[in-house]
Amino acid sequence: MFLKKLKQLREKAGWSQQKLAEKAGLSYNVITKIEQGAAKNPNIRTMIKLADAFKITLDELVDRKGISQYILTPLVQKRSISIKQRI
Repeated sequence: MFLKKLKQLREKAGWSQQKLAEKAGLSYNVITKIEQGAAKNPNIRTMIKLADAFKITLDELVDRKGISQYILTPLVQKRSISIKQRI
């Protein structure tokens, strides 16, 4: 869940909510609302600012797997099976 990840990242960096707000260029209230779950769907600009503050990608911020997990891996596996079937 995003709010747990955000808090983990913030604590790992040793930042208070106020420090994260400053680093991300957001208000303290926005950070607290996100972490408390009051802001369930932060807008994309907010998400980008948070990711930038931590120097990570949006995918990392929301714990989303990379494209290869969903598209490339199955394609490689399918191709591998079809090659083995020919042998």
